[in-house]
Amino acid sequence: MTIGRRPGAYVCGIDAAMAVIGGKWKVLILWALNERPCRFGELRRLVPGVTEKVLASHLRELEADGIVHREVYDEVPPHVEYSLTPLGVSLNEALGPLGAWGRENVLGAAQAVG
Repeated sequence: MTIGRRPGAYVCGIDAAMAVIGGKWKVLILWALNERPCRFGELRRLVPGVTEKVLASHLRELEADGIVHREVYDEVPPHVEYSLTPLGVSLNEALGPLGAWGRENVLGAAQAVG
């Protein structure tokens, strides 16, 4: 599956990928969903600082891009759960080396200075 909803030309693959995960919160949402499916309130607690409005907006965008799946259960009260699609899992796998780089070169450097 490819993501095709974003207009404009990209300079390279990194540019295209950053259009999908750009911003402060999307990668943190992906990280939180990597462990297991979550309800909206759980995600809100796992991503401290994100507002309800921004979380809802980012979840809609990630769903439109095929990264996140939204499952609505026919229950009272309504139960909605978010999970990663196979495309979302592959995106998280691609972000793994970036996280390792950050731990080693940014977090590690900050600990060495402190």
